[in-house]
Amino acid sequence: MSATALDHLVVAAPSLESGIAWCEATLGVIPDAGGRHAFMGTHNRVLKIASEAWPNAYLEIIAVDPEAAPPARPRWFGLDEIDLSGGPRLVNLVARSTMLDMHRWGLITVGCQPGDPLQASRDTPQGALAWEILVRADGRLECGGALPTLIQWKGRHPAEALADSGVTLRALELRGISERARQVLRMPGVRVAEGTGPALRAVLATPRGEIELETR
Repeated sequence: MSATALDHLVVAAPSLESGIAWCEATLGVIPDAGGRHAFMGTHNRVLKIASEAWPNAYLEIIAVDPEAAPPARPRWFGLDEIDLSGGPRLVNLVARSTMLDMHRWGLITVGCQPGDPLQASRDTPQGALAWEILVRADGRLECGGALPTLIQWKGRHPAEALADSGVTLRALELRGISERARQVLRMPGVRVAEGTGPALRAVLATPRGEIELETR
């Protein structure tokens, strides 16, 4: 089975406006324009954080879109239930696959619930982006957000249109996924830790210095 690769980090925000303000205050930069996900009732902004270890990696700030109709299903990334009273926070990572169905069944075989494949797309000034993504029927994240959401892009990758932001990912650590799940995913450069601590921890080099983001 082929390896997966880090695609992007997910920061959930109470509103997109609060997410933009958080990004400027915390990372020292303003994120690029994103788009709307009509079938999920969400919208986002994005920020390139690629480094030598993680080419094409980016950070997504996502929030419920107040102008969108309520979706016919629970929203992704646990957005219907997650407590964001403390403001925007890191909640998950997305891993890129070129064999999505095989990785999905591999995770199911080792006792994980990675979700079902959904077709998704959004418009951008450079043209439509299209992808297939695994989302649980209840919308919840597994392992406190440490189990990556799996995605397979169809054609162009969004990071190709993102300018360098001055923010780069230096380290990424997961805690709470099993060794068998780690073997299915085989994500290069990502450390899997043991013991107590945050499910997901990322270290970023930013204009404001080195910043750590953690799930909570």
